[in-house]
Amino acid sequence: MHGTSGSQSLASNGDAALLAQDEIDAMPLTMPVATPKLVHVADLRANVLAPIDLGVTPAGGRRRVIPITGGSIEGRINGRVLPGANDYQIIRPDNVLELQARYIIETSDGAMIYVENTGMRDGPADLLAKQAAGEMVDPNLIYFRTVPRFETADPRYHWLMRKLFVCAGARAPAGVEIRFFEVT
Repeated sequence: MHGTSGSQSLASNGDAALLAQDEIDAMPLTMPVATPKLVHVADLRANVLAPIDLGVTPAGGRRRVIPITGGSIEGRINGRVLPGANDYQIIRPDNVLELQARYIIETSDGAMIYVENTGMRDGPADLLAKQAAGEMVDPNLIYFRTVPRFETADPRYHWLMRKLFVCAGARAPAGVEIRFFEVT
């Protein structure tokens, strides 16, 4: 570059001015930026079996697989969770549970929607131990959040692949409840 003076420099061809990073950082936003809101989409209830515990692996913690045997979903999406799905979990050394659930929703109007729901569950050690022992724990005391991604061939539900979603969940002894929200 040549012709540089102060904090402003010119491109080598001399016809484009480039601002220094400190000038860019000091500039106020000139366009209004939308504040995201959450809009409730649906509530899902999944029935699960006891965890299959694979033990502590070199992948970073205790690996568990939770079979999903079915369930239901109600809201803007209505239907059932098909059996044969799984929730893959790692319980990290700090006791945070990372999860990735993969399942299929069959809607009441015949669409098939594949879901990958990735997230985490965390809370006080004593409450997590109670949950692991099959006891009911107040869901407000446990941080259980996920980010689902949807895939479907049905054009009526393509909107699911064009939006971002977040979920809040609750774990019960025989199942999981997930509340889906669209991020607007």
